[in-house]
Amino acid sequence: MLLKNKKVAILGAGPVGLTMAKLLQQEGVDVTVYERDKDAQTRIWGGTLDLHKHSGQQAMKKAGLLESYYATAIPMGVIITDEQAHVLSTKPTTSENQYDNPEINRNDLRRLLLDSLQSDTVIWDRKCVGLEEQAGKWLLQFDNKPNATADLVIVANGGMSSVRSYVTDTDVNDTGTFIIQGDVPQPEVTCPEFYQFCDGNRLMTAYGGNLFVANPYNSGSLSYGIIFKKPEEWGHGHGLAFQDTDSIRRFLIDRLADWDERYRQLVQATSFFVGLPTRKLPLDNPWKQNRPLPITLIGDAAHLMPPFAGQGVNTGLVDALTLATNLTNGKQESLQAAINAYEREMVVYASEAQRESSENEIEMRHPDFSFQQFIH
Repeated sequence: MLLKNKKVAILGAGPVGLTMAKLLQQEGVDVTVYERDKDAQTRIWGGTLDLHKHSGQQAMKKAGLLESYYATAIPMGVIITDEQAHVLSTKPTTSENQYDNPEINRNDLRRLLLDSLQSDTVIWDRKCVGLEEQAGKWLLQFDNKPNATADLVIVANGGMSSVRSYVTDTDVNDTGTFIIQGDVPQPEVTCPEFYQFCDGNRLMTAYGGNLFVANPYNSGSLSYGIIFKKPEEWGHGHGLAFQDTDSIRRFLIDRLADWDERYRQLVQATSFFVGLPTRKLPLDNPWKQNRPLPITLIGDAAHLMPPFAGQGVNTGLVDALTLATNLTNGKQESLQAAINAYEREMVVYASEAQRESSENEIEMRHPDFSFQQFIH
Protein backbone atom coordinates (compact mmCIF):
# COMPACT_ATOMS: atom_id res chain seq x y z
CA MET A 1 0.00 0.00 0.00
CA LEU A 2 1.24 3.50 -0.85
CA LEU A 3 0.88 4.68 2.75
CA LYS A 4 2.44 1.69 4.48
CA ASN A 5 4.81 2.93 7.21
CA LYS A 6 4.03 6.54 6.31
CA LYS A 7 2.45 9.30 8.36
CA VAL A 8 -0.43 11.39 7.04
CA ALA A 9 -1.22 14.82 8.49
CA ILE A 10 -4.64 16.35 7.90
CA LEU A 11 -5.02 20.04 8.68
CA GLY A 12 -8.55 20.81 9.89
CA ALA A 13 -11.10 18.86 11.92
CA GLY A 14 -14.18 19.92 10.00
CA PRO A 15 -16.52 17.37 8.39
CA VAL A 16 -14.23 16.91 5.38
CA GLY A 17 -10.99 16.52 7.33
CA LEU A 18 -12.51 14.11 9.85
CA THR A 19 -14.17 12.03 7.13
CA MET A 20 -10.83 11.86 5.33
CA ALA A 21 -9.21 10.63 8.55
CA LYS A 22 -11.88 7.96 9.02
CA LEU A 23 -11.59 6.67 5.46
CA LEU A 24 -7.81 6.35 5.79
CA GLN A 25 -7.80 5.00 9.33
CA GLN A 26 -10.15 2.16 8.49
CA GLU A 27 -7.58 1.09 5.88
CA GLY A 28 -4.85 0.95 8.52
CA VAL A 29 -3.22 4.28 7.67
CA ASP A 30 -1.32 6.22 10.37
CA VAL A 31 -3.19 9.53 10.28
CA THR A 32 -3.25 12.55 12.58
CA VAL A 33 -5.60 15.53 12.36
CA TYR A 34 -4.38 18.92 13.58
CA GLU A 35 -7.12 21.42 14.48
CA ARG A 36 -6.83 25.03 15.61
CA ASP A 37 -9.92 24.81 17.88
CA LYS A 38 -8.97 24.54 21.54
CA ASP A 39 -10.82 21.26 22.10
CA ALA A 40 -13.68 19.07 20.90
CA GLN A 41 -16.19 21.14 22.88
CA THR A 42 -15.47 24.32 20.93
CA ARG A 43 -18.80 25.23 19.37
CA ILE A 44 -18.97 25.44 15.60
CA TRP A 45 -21.42 28.22 14.85
CA GLY A 46 -23.60 28.23 11.76
CA GLY A 47 -26.63 26.72 10.08
CA THR A 48 -27.25 23.02 9.77
CA LEU A 49 -25.73 20.88 7.01
CA ASP A 50 -27.56 18.52 4.69
CA LEU A 51 -25.65 15.67 3.11
CA HIS A 52 -26.93 14.75 -0.33
CA LYS A 53 -27.81 11.19 -1.26
CA HIS A 54 -25.51 10.93 -4.28
CA SER A 55 -22.48 12.82 -2.90
CA GLY A 56 -21.94 13.46 0.80
CA GLN A 57 -23.91 10.42 1.88
CA GLN A 58 -21.75 8.17 -0.29
CA ALA A 59 -18.68 9.20 1.71
CA MET A 60 -20.54 8.55 4.96
CA LYS A 61 -21.58 5.14 3.68
CA LYS A 62 -17.98 4.23 2.81
CA ALA A 63 -16.97 5.35 6.30
CA GLY A 64 -19.64 3.11 7.85
CA LEU A 65 -21.45 6.12 9.30
CA LEU A 66 -24.53 6.52 7.12
CA GLU A 67 -26.95 4.96 9.58
CA SER A 68 -25.50 7.09 12.39
CA TYR A 69 -26.06 10.16 10.22
CA TYR A 70 -29.67 9.17 9.58
CA ALA A 71 -30.21 8.58 13.30
CA THR A 72 -28.84 12.03 14.19
CA ALA A 73 -30.09 14.20 11.33
CA ILE A 74 -33.62 15.59 11.02
CA PRO A 75 -35.63 15.23 7.78
CA MET A 76 -37.29 18.58 7.13
CA GLY A 77 -39.95 19.89 4.82
CA VAL A 78 -39.96 23.37 3.28
CA ILE A 79 -42.50 26.18 3.56
CA ILE A 80 -42.26 29.05 1.08
CA THR A 81 -44.01 32.28 2.04
CA ASP A 82 -44.25 35.85 0.84
CA GLU A 83 -43.10 38.77 2.97
CA GLN A 84 -46.53 39.00 4.60
CA ALA A 85 -46.22 35.39 5.82
CA HIS A 86 -48.75 34.03 3.36
CA VAL A 87 -47.85 30.44 2.53
CA LEU A 88 -47.18 30.08 -1.20
CA SER A 89 -46.21 26.43 -1.32
CA THR A 90 -44.98 23.56 0.80
CA LYS A 91 -42.74 20.56 0.28
CA PRO A 92 -43.49 18.08 3.08
CA THR A 93 -41.27 15.32 4.37
CA THR A 94 -42.39 11.93 3.12
CA SER A 95 -41.27 8.34 3.54
CA GLU A 96 -39.84 8.58 0.02
CA ASN A 97 -37.70 11.71 0.53
CA GLN A 98 -36.84 11.66 4.24
CA TYR A 99 -33.32 10.35 3.61
CA ASP A 100 -32.55 12.52 0.58
CA ASN A 101 -30.78 15.26 2.56
CA PRO A 102 -31.78 15.45 6.25
CA GLU A 103 -30.34 18.36 8.25
CA ILE A 104 -27.65 17.85 10.89
CA ASN A 105 -26.17 20.30 13.36
CA ARG A 106 -22.49 20.98 12.69
CA ASN A 107 -21.42 20.07 16.21
CA ASP A 108 -23.45 16.85 16.10
CA LEU A 109 -21.75 15.87 12.85
CA ARG A 110 -18.32 16.60 14.32
CA ARG A 111 -19.14 14.47 17.38
CA LEU A 112 -20.39 11.61 15.20
CA LEU A 113 -17.14 11.64 13.23
CA LEU A 114 -14.90 12.05 16.28
CA ASP A 115 -16.55 9.11 18.02
CA SER A 116 -15.70 6.92 15.01
CA LEU A 117 -11.97 7.69 15.19
CA GLN A 118 -9.27 6.37 17.47
CA SER A 119 -9.12 8.55 20.56
CA ASP A 120 -5.72 10.06 19.81
CA THR A 121 -6.40 10.90 16.14
CA VAL A 122 -7.11 14.63 16.60
CA ILE A 123 -4.60 16.97 18.23
CA TRP A 124 -6.37 20.16 19.29
CA ASP A 125 -5.13 23.71 19.69
CA ARG A 126 -2.79 23.43 16.73
CA LYS A 127 -2.81 26.37 14.32
CA CYS A 128 -0.51 25.50 11.43
CA VAL A 129 1.54 28.52 10.40
CA GLY A 130 3.92 26.92 7.91
CA LEU A 131 5.39 23.87 6.23
CA GLU A 132 8.99 23.08 5.46
CA GLU A 133 10.80 20.22 3.75
CA GLN A 134 13.19 18.50 6.12
CA ALA A 135 15.03 15.23 5.49
CA GLY A 136 12.44 13.98 3.01
CA LYS A 137 9.43 14.74 5.20
CA TRP A 138 7.13 17.68 5.83
CA LEU A 139 7.89 19.65 8.98
CA LEU A 140 4.61 21.14 10.22
CA GLN A 141 5.05 24.33 12.22
CA PHE A 142 2.38 25.41 14.70
CA ASP A 143 1.75 28.66 16.54
CA ASN A 144 3.49 28.32 19.95
CA LYS A 145 3.26 24.52 19.82
CA PRO A 146 5.78 21.75 19.05
CA ASN A 147 6.47 20.89 15.41
CA ALA A 148 5.33 17.63 13.82
CA THR A 149 6.36 15.62 10.76
CA ALA A 150 4.46 13.81 8.02
CA ASP A 151 5.03 12.11 4.68
CA LEU A 152 1.78 13.43 3.20
CA VAL A 153 -0.13 16.60 4.11
CA ILE A 154 -3.82 16.95 3.27
CA VAL A 155 -5.03 20.53 3.71
CA ALA A 156 -8.66 20.67 4.86
CA ASN A 157 -8.66 23.79 7.01
CA GLY A 158 -11.17 25.90 5.15
CA GLY A 159 -11.64 28.51 2.50
CA MET A 160 -9.24 31.04 4.01
CA SER A 161 -6.41 28.55 4.52
CA SER A 162 -2.94 30.12 4.52
CA VAL A 163 -1.24 26.75 3.93
CA ARG A 164 -3.01 26.48 0.56
CA SER A 165 -0.22 28.56 -0.96
CA TYR A 166 1.99 25.44 -1.09
CA VAL A 167 -0.39 24.11 -3.77
CA THR A 168 -1.90 27.13 -5.51
CA ASP A 169 -1.45 30.91 -5.63
CA THR A 170 -5.02 31.51 -6.78
CA ASP A 171 -6.74 34.26 -4.80
CA VAL A 172 -10.15 33.94 -3.17
CA ASN A 173 -12.73 36.24 -4.80
CA ASP A 174 -15.62 38.06 -3.14
CA THR A 175 -18.77 37.21 -5.13
CA GLY A 176 -20.76 40.29 -4.09
CA THR A 177 -23.36 38.72 -1.81
CA PHE A 178 -23.61 39.20 1.94
CA ILE A 179 -25.28 36.94 4.48
CA ILE A 180 -26.26 37.92 8.01
CA GLN A 181 -26.86 34.83 10.11
CA GLY A 182 -28.83 34.97 13.34
CA ASP A 183 -29.15 32.53 16.21
CA VAL A 184 -32.15 32.36 18.55
CA PRO A 185 -31.82 29.99 21.54
CA GLN A 186 -35.02 28.45 22.91
CA PRO A 187 -37.13 29.84 20.05
CA GLU A 188 -40.30 28.24 21.45
CA VAL A 189 -39.93 30.73 24.34
CA THR A 190 -38.13 33.73 22.83
CA CYS A 191 -40.00 33.98 19.51
CA PRO A 192 -42.96 31.57 19.85
CA GLU A 193 -45.06 33.03 17.01
CA PHE A 194 -42.36 32.61 14.39
CA TYR A 195 -41.31 29.23 15.77
CA GLN A 196 -44.90 27.96 15.52
CA PHE A 197 -45.18 29.46 12.04
CA CYS A 198 -42.28 27.27 10.87
CA ASP A 199 -44.16 24.21 12.11
CA GLY A 200 -40.98 22.12 12.13
CA ASN A 201 -40.02 23.03 8.55
CA ARG A 202 -37.37 25.17 6.93
CA LEU A 203 -39.00 28.46 5.98
CA MET A 204 -37.99 30.51 2.95
CA THR A 205 -39.04 34.00 1.86
CA ALA A 206 -37.85 36.25 -0.95
CA TYR A 207 -38.88 39.89 -1.35
CA GLY A 208 -37.33 43.13 -2.56
CA GLY A 209 -33.80 41.80 -2.93
CA ASN A 210 -33.78 40.14 0.48
CA LEU A 211 -33.78 36.36 0.85
CA PHE A 212 -34.68 34.79 4.16
CA VAL A 213 -34.03 31.15 5.13
CA ALA A 214 -34.78 29.77 8.63
CA ASN A 215 -34.35 26.41 10.33
CA PRO A 216 -36.19 26.03 13.67
CA TYR A 217 -34.26 22.91 14.69
CA ASN A 218 -30.55 23.60 15.11
CA SER A 219 -29.62 21.87 18.37
CA GLY A 220 -32.05 23.87 20.50
CA SER A 221 -31.79 27.09 18.51
CA LEU A 222 -33.53 28.60 15.53
CA SER A 223 -30.92 29.69 13.01
CA TYR A 224 -31.60 31.88 10.00
CA GLY A 225 -29.88 33.80 7.25
CA ILE A 226 -30.80 37.03 5.50
CA ILE A 227 -29.10 37.28 2.12
CA PHE A 228 -28.69 40.36 -0.06
CA LYS A 229 -26.41 41.98 -2.60
CA LYS A 230 -23.51 43.65 -0.87
CA PRO A 231 -23.98 47.46 -1.06
CA GLU A 232 -21.34 49.14 -3.18
CA GLU A 233 -20.61 51.70 -0.45
CA TRP A 234 -19.27 48.91 1.76
CA GLY A 235 -16.25 48.59 -0.53
CA HIS A 236 -13.89 45.76 0.34
CA GLY A 237 -15.24 45.42 3.89
CA HIS A 238 -18.73 45.92 5.24
CA GLY A 239 -20.45 48.77 7.00
CA LEU A 240 -21.71 46.83 10.01
CA ALA A 241 -20.30 46.42 13.51
CA PHE A 242 -21.18 42.87 14.52
CA GLN A 243 -19.86 43.38 18.02
CA ASP A 244 -22.80 45.78 18.45
CA THR A 245 -25.80 43.43 18.39
CA ASP A 246 -28.34 46.24 18.76
CA SER A 247 -27.02 47.99 15.63
CA ILE A 248 -27.44 44.78 13.61
CA ARG A 249 -31.00 44.41 14.89
CA ARG A 250 -31.78 47.96 13.79
CA PHE A 251 -30.22 47.36 10.37
CA LEU A 252 -32.28 44.20 9.78
CA ILE A 253 -35.52 45.59 11.18
CA ASP A 254 -35.15 48.49 8.75
CA ARG A 255 -34.54 46.09 5.82
CA LEU A 256 -37.63 44.11 6.81
CA ALA A 257 -39.82 47.13 7.51
CA ASP A 258 -42.45 46.02 4.96
CA TRP A 259 -42.49 42.39 6.14
CA ASP A 260 -44.89 40.70 8.52
CA GLU A 261 -44.30 41.61 12.15
CA ARG A 262 -43.22 38.06 13.02
CA TYR A 263 -39.98 38.47 11.06
CA ARG A 264 -39.06 41.59 13.01
CA GLN A 265 -39.96 39.86 16.27
CA LEU A 266 -37.53 37.12 15.30
CA VAL A 267 -34.76 39.66 14.69
CA GLN A 268 -35.51 41.31 18.03
CA ALA A 269 -35.18 37.95 19.80
CA THR A 270 -31.84 37.15 18.18
CA SER A 271 -28.96 36.88 20.64
CA PHE A 272 -26.05 36.57 18.20
CA PHE A 273 -25.29 37.71 14.65
CA VAL A 274 -22.43 37.07 12.27
CA GLY A 275 -21.76 38.56 8.84
CA LEU A 276 -20.53 36.39 6.00
CA PRO A 277 -19.40 37.77 2.63
CA THR A 278 -19.69 34.98 0.06
CA ARG A 279 -16.44 33.98 -1.58
CA LYS A 280 -15.14 31.66 -4.27
CA LEU A 281 -11.78 30.04 -4.98
CA PRO A 282 -11.74 29.57 -8.77
CA LEU A 283 -10.34 26.38 -10.23
CA ASP A 284 -9.35 27.95 -13.55
CA ASN A 285 -5.62 28.15 -12.82
CA PRO A 286 -3.53 24.95 -12.75
CA TRP A 287 -2.15 23.98 -9.37
CA LYS A 288 1.60 23.89 -8.76
CA GLN A 289 3.32 20.82 -10.17
CA ASN A 290 6.71 21.29 -8.51
CA ARG A 291 5.65 20.50 -4.95
CA PRO A 292 8.66 19.31 -2.97
CA LEU A 293 6.70 16.56 -1.16
CA PRO A 294 3.19 15.03 -1.42
CA ILE A 295 0.54 17.61 -0.49
CA THR A 296 -2.98 18.37 -1.71
CA LEU A 297 -6.16 20.28 -0.86
CA ILE A 298 -9.68 19.07 -0.10
CA GLY A 299 -12.95 20.79 0.81
CA ASP A 300 -13.22 24.56 0.96
CA ALA A 301 -9.43 24.84 0.95
CA ALA A 302 -9.58 23.44 -2.59
CA HIS A 303 -12.74 24.94 -4.04
CA LEU A 304 -14.51 27.44 -1.79
CA MET A 305 -17.86 28.35 -3.32
CA PRO A 306 -21.03 30.31 -2.50
CA PRO A 307 -23.53 28.28 -0.40
CA PHE A 308 -26.41 28.59 -2.84
CA ALA A 309 -26.60 25.02 -4.09
CA GLY A 310 -25.82 23.16 -0.88
CA GLN A 311 -22.71 21.82 -2.60
CA GLY A 312 -19.86 22.98 -0.39
CA VAL A 313 -19.65 20.25 2.25
CA ASN A 314 -20.99 17.64 -0.14
CA THR A 315 -18.30 18.34 -2.71
CA GLY A 316 -15.71 18.24 0.06
CA LEU A 317 -16.91 14.83 1.21
CA VAL A 318 -16.63 13.58 -2.37
CA ASP A 319 -13.04 14.89 -2.27
CA ALA A 320 -12.35 12.79 0.81
CA LEU A 321 -13.88 9.70 -0.76
CA THR A 322 -12.05 10.16 -4.07
CA LEU A 323 -8.66 10.90 -2.55
CA ALA A 324 -8.89 8.10 0.03
CA THR A 325 -9.83 5.63 -2.70
CA ASN A 326 -6.90 6.66 -4.89
CA LEU A 327 -4.48 6.43 -1.97
CA THR A 328 -5.58 2.98 -0.80
CA ASN A 329 -6.97 0.96 -3.72
CA GLY A 330 -3.59 -0.26 -4.94
CA LYS A 331 -4.10 1.04 -8.48
CA GLN A 332 -1.68 4.01 -8.33
CA GLU A 333 2.08 3.71 -8.71
CA SER A 334 3.03 6.47 -6.27
CA LEU A 335 1.61 8.99 -3.80
CA GLN A 336 2.00 11.73 -6.38
CA ALA A 337 0.19 9.67 -9.01
CA ALA A 338 -2.69 9.10 -6.57
CA ILE A 339 -2.84 12.82 -5.80
CA ASN A 340 -2.74 13.73 -9.49
CA ALA A 341 -5.60 11.31 -10.25
CA TYR A 342 -7.69 12.80 -7.45
CA GLU A 343 -7.02 16.38 -8.55
CA ARG A 344 -7.97 15.64 -12.16
CA GLU A 345 -11.31 14.22 -11.03
CA MET A 346 -11.91 16.93 -8.45
CA VAL A 347 -11.44 19.82 -10.86
CA VAL A 348 -14.23 18.43 -13.05
CA TYR A 349 -16.92 17.82 -10.43
CA ALA A 350 -15.98 20.77 -8.20
CA SER A 351 -16.03 23.19 -11.16
CA GLU A 352 -19.54 21.99 -11.98
CA ALA A 353 -20.61 22.50 -8.36
CA GLN A 354 -19.13 26.00 -8.39
CA ARG A 355 -20.91 26.78 -11.65
CA GLU A 356 -24.27 25.69 -10.21
CA SER A 357 -23.68 27.68 -7.02
CA SER A 358 -22.72 30.81 -8.93
CA GLU A 359 -25.67 30.58 -11.30
CA ASN A 360 -28.04 30.18 -8.36
CA GLU A 361 -26.44 33.16 -6.63
CA ILE A 362 -27.02 35.41 -9.65
CA GLU A 363 -30.60 34.20 -10.00
CA MET A 364 -31.37 34.61 -6.31
CA ARG A 365 -30.13 38.20 -6.21
CA HIS A 366 -32.65 39.26 -8.87
CA PRO A 367 -35.38 41.45 -7.33
CA ASP A 368 -38.12 39.23 -8.81
CA PHE A 369 -36.65 35.96 -7.61
CA SER A 370 -39.07 33.48 -6.08
CA PHE A 371 -38.16 30.36 -4.12
CA GLN A 372 -41.11 28.63 -5.77
CA GLN A 373 -39.17 28.40 -9.04
CA PHE A 374 -36.11 27.26 -7.16
CA ILE A 375 -37.34 24.46 -4.90
CA HIS A 376 -38.25 21.23 -6.63
